[in-house]
Amino acid sequence: MAKLPIVLIIGRTNVGKSTLFNRLSVNVKSLTLNQEGVTRDFLKDTVCWQDHCFELIDTGGVSLRRTTDPLLQKLRERLLSLIDEATVVLFVCDGVIGLLPEDREVAKLLHKRGKQVLLLVNKSDVKIMQENMYEFEQLGFAVLLPISAQHGIGIGDVLEELVALLPKIKPVTEELSYRVVILGKPNVGKSSLMNILLKQERSLVSEQPGTTREALIEKIRFYQEDIQVADTPGIRRKRVVTEKLEDLMVQSAFRAVRDADIVLLMVDSTEGRIADQELKLAFYVFEQQHKALIVLFNKQDLVVDPFTQEQLAFSLEEYKYFMDKVVQLTISCKTKKNVGKVLPLVKKVWQRYSQYFSDEQLTRICKEALQKKPLYRNQKLLIVYYAQQVATAPITILLKVNEPKWFGPSQLGFFDNILRRTFNLKGVPIRFFVRKK
Repeated sequence: MAKLPIVLIIGRTNVGKSTLFNRLSVNVKSLTLNQEGVTRDFLKDTVCWQDHCFELIDTGGVSLRRTTDPLLQKLRERLLSLIDEATVVLFVCDGVIGLLPEDREVAKLLHKRGKQVLLLVNKSDVKIMQENMYEFEQLGFAVLLPISAQHGIGIGDVLEELVALLPKIKPVTEELSYRVVILGKPNVGKSSLMNILLKQERSLVSEQPGTTREALIEKIRFYQEDIQVADTPGIRRKRVVTEKLEDLMVQSAFRAVRDADIVLLMVDSTEGRIADQELKLAFYVFEQQHKALIVLFNKQDLVVDPFTQEQLAFSLEEYKYFMDKVVQLTISCKTKKNVGKVLPLVKKVWQRYSQYFSDEQLTRICKEALQKKPLYRNQKLLIVYYAQQVATAPITILLKVNEPKWFGPSQLGFFDNILRRTFNLKGVPIRFFVRKK
């Protein structure tokens, strides 16, 4: 497939760029909040309209002015690079506030770089916008369109003007093999791992917690398979999540988990223990959402004290019954120790997560287990007549039994353990359904 043209949404902070992105995007949704600088990393999605496909990128509220802040300067440099790569720029301004000096600066840069530009004056549903509309003609762009990103007004006109400037590339369906999400508390190295896996600086990396504010999704080609990888915002304990923005960030992370097949839960090894919050995330992912789970203990390069490593091992011992079910790997994103093992490990876990067992095999294993160790409920013998795998990813098993209400969590845990002793299901959850024969 030919490389898709890039359509870049640009403009000063809080003019409605993310709302416009959400209007045009199908698969990816940007955080929207009436607060400056909500979107930091750029988001992208493939959009198709009338046999024209393009890569739509939301740049966030990034200033083009030079700054001494290293994080903001990194954002600025990335934005300039994206402008150079773009085929068409959607330049969004706020029609209610009117033309500002920063709008003029953006316009001057776009003219200087010779970009094809659609000037979109947002908030056309507000009356005062009509009075301010003509101010924007001073910016010197051939196409000026009034829109309301929030209410969808003028979006059809934008798409019509847009495809007239783009080459015709028909949509091609790309089959994703599976989806991987990187999850964890703030500042444990999620974005660093994402960048290493992608072999590019896609996620912003900073010592400042909360740099990543929404799930960033990319595709990786590995062993002739397309894998989707998402870097998520750091998740803190609910009682310390006080701001609306951080609440939205957490929602974005959990939404990414629900869409995932495999979760990479990252833990900071230097803390010498696995935190309660991380255990809750692990249980949520594995037991409630039935996602395959790999726990990555990062920052091993900073663990110079043997006592710290012993403390970590001791903290895991209490939850051995659970940790034995999941895959664990120690890594260092800084030195890249063991990071090369992550994707091969992900592939192995996916093979386990998507494997299929015959009904005869499952039935025989369950019946033989009950013969060796009969189970009773209220002095009544539990009987499994038939076992059938009804789905993969996650492995889902239907048990036909004599009395479904007798098969509670502990009884199903018995069959879970039997299957794990029989097959290699490390990192893979098993979901059971029980029906009366």
